Amino acid sequence: MKLVLIVGSVTPPGRLSGAVRWLRDTAQATYQSAAELIDLADKRLSFADGRPPASFQDDTAAVVASVHAADAVIIATPVYRGSITGALKNLLDHLPVEALASKPVGIIAMGATPHHFLGADWHLRDILAWFGALVMPTSVYLTSADFVEGRLVDSARQDLTALLDAAVKLTALAAPGNFLGPPPFAARR
Repeated sequence: MKLVLIVGSVTPPGRLSGAVRWLRDTAQATYQSAAELIDLADKRLSFADGRPPASFQDDTAAVVASVHAADAVIIATPVYRGSITGALKNLLDHLPVEALASKPVGIIAMGATPHHFLGADWHLRDILAWFGALVMPTSVYLTSADFVEGRLVDSARQDLTALLDAAVKLTALAAPGNFLGPPPFAARR
């Protein structure tokens, strides 16, 4: 299984990035799976303007290809203004429908307080439904309380591990191009 984990923030690596790196390492150790971390802080993606990714002279084509080649994807985003980051939305705007169609996708969001725990989740679910992705029924929401001295607390590690386990189980059931229901409207061209 090839897992791609995306950190959808362009700020310097912080707690969310550390949590996703921990999850990548856990996936590699527990499932002996290829797990690639795409941290948007380390990548240069062009503004999505309708051109094919290969036409850009930066990391856009390689990032799109990695997501397309994944068996499962976990997307992590800080909550910005009650939603996902613009950088993450830009990446999602570059992806063709086939990149996430019928593919297991997990969501991790992080905010300063528990008050915004559904903002990023709802917006990502709307976007992922357009692709026909198989989104995990529940997501992980992290706050400052989930870290002590920069390290994840046990309950946060358990939640992240449960999300990873669900992605692995769903990947075993899903087959590329086989939708659990009708194909998404976006794929009916």
